[in-house]
Amino acid sequence: MTRNRLVLLAAGGSAALLLAAWGFQYLGGMAPCKLCIWQRYPHGAAVLIGAVTLATGWRILPWAGALAALTTAGIGLYHAGVEQGWWEGPTTCTSGPIGGLSAEQLMAQIMEAPLVRCDEIPWDLFGISMAGWNGLVSLGLALVWLLAATRRA
Repeated sequence: MTRNRLVLLAAGGSAALLLAAWGFQYLGGMAPCKLCIWQRYPHGAAVLIGAVTLATGWRILPWAGALAALTTAGIGLYHAGVEQGWWEGPTTCTSGPIGGLSAEQLMAQIMEAPLVRCDEIPWDLFGISMAGWNGLVSLGLALVWLLAATRRA
C-alpha cells in the first residue's frame, strides 16, 4: 500500500472515530465526560496532519500522526481503567468520598459536580467501553501511521 493510502486510512480512521463520538453525543444523547473530550483532540490533530501530509507530501508529518494516535490511545486506555475502577481518574469527573463533609460542603460538592462522570460506562460492546475501543482502535491507527512514516512515496 502506498504512503498516501496509509495516511488516508489513518486520518480517515480518526475522522470515523470522531464522527462516531459525535453520533453518540448528538444522535444518541450521550453527553461526553471530560476524558471523552480529551480523547477527541488528538483525533482532530490526526485528521489535520493527514490533510497536510497529503497536500504537501512532507515526510515528517506521519510521525506526528502516529504521536497523535498514541496520545488518544493512551487517554482512551487510561479512561477505560478509570471506568473499570483500576485507578482513580480526575477528581473533577469521578465520584469521591463524602465522609466528614458538612451538609453545606456536601451541597457545594453536589452543585459543583459535572453532569457526566468519567468513572461510569455509558455504553459497551463485548464488555469493552467506548473509551476502551478508542484506545484499541487508536493503537491500530498508530501502527498505520508508523507504516506510512517508514514507507517511501
